[in-house]
Amino acid sequence: MMDAPGVTSTGRTRRVPDGGYKEGARKRSGLGGWRSLIWILPGLALIAVFVYFPLVQNIVLSFFHWTVFDPDQKFVGGANYVKAAGDPVFWRSLFNNVAYAVVSLVFQVGGALVLAAIIEDFVRKGFRGALRAIYFIPSAVSITVAALLFYFIYQPQTGLLNVALDTIGLGQFAQTWLGQENTAIWAIIVMSQWQSFGYTTLLYSVAIQRIPHDLYDAADIDGIGPLRRITQITMPLVREMSTLLIIVTISGAFQVFNEVMVMTGGGPNNSSQVLGTWLYNSGLINNDFGYAAAIATVIFVITFGLAMGQLWFARKRRVEW
Repeated sequence: MMDAPGVTSTGRTRRVPDGGYKEGARKRSGLGGWRSLIWILPGLALIAVFVYFPLVQNIVLSFFHWTVFDPDQKFVGGANYVKAAGDPVFWRSLFNNVAYAVVSLVFQVGGALVLAAIIEDFVRKGFRGALRAIYFIPSAVSITVAALLFYFIYQPQTGLLNVALDTIGLGQFAQTWLGQENTAIWAIIVMSQWQSFGYTTLLYSVAIQRIPHDLYDAADIDGIGPLRRITQITMPLVREMSTLLIIVTISGAFQVFNEVMVMTGGGPNNSSQVLGTWLYNSGLINNDFGYAAAIATVIFVITFGLAMGQLWFARKRRVEW
């Protein structure tokens, strides 16, 4: 075994085994690992107390029947999930959430990507900042304020939408947008797209700016058109941002609450209920907290499963550059 140089207490040079240095390095590395663990323990404790413990507790409570007036919790097994399977309002709520997610993916992800690519690639540099700010303004408005704004826009007699339709000669298309079962949820979805579209556009703009411009210059030399530039250069190289936005968009679509409560309260005739508002009604209005916990568990399973699936799919198709 080769020796490493060392210095004795008298100042003379001596040789010590390499193993001593390696052992000391291992000890220091182990000590550093414990120190790092000490620093992250408070964060882990907070996550465990305020995220994981309530999550597990909610899943456990979904197997019980209980109300605020009865302190005793009665174990009912999967009865709450059976009730959900036979509840038409639950299925209507789930359909509305799925519709919300699909429309959001088309506009907030797909549409935002196209708009960001146009801004960054075809608009003069001096106007890009102004356009980003204009599109981002709705995102700076709170969801509750945006919902109130569109609540007045959708008013059947004095609302801006119906007045505009009458003005341009399309009065036959005027509707009581929030008062009809077949239009209420779609009117809410439109409001949500207006409020969130600019935020995803801005995030895509940031991702596109990180792409080396040499790739676009090479595309110009090869005569590649605008559509192929987006599909063959921009889309593959912003895939990680797309993955993030898809997960956030789907999770947000299944956690919708404020806009529905402000604009319709789930009506008319439960036609605009979503899982979040039906959970609220089941627990706080109908006083069935076990059923509400079961609905919350369903929301968690759906969002968690879709997020894990998307992460797995994105990891298999990652592009390195």
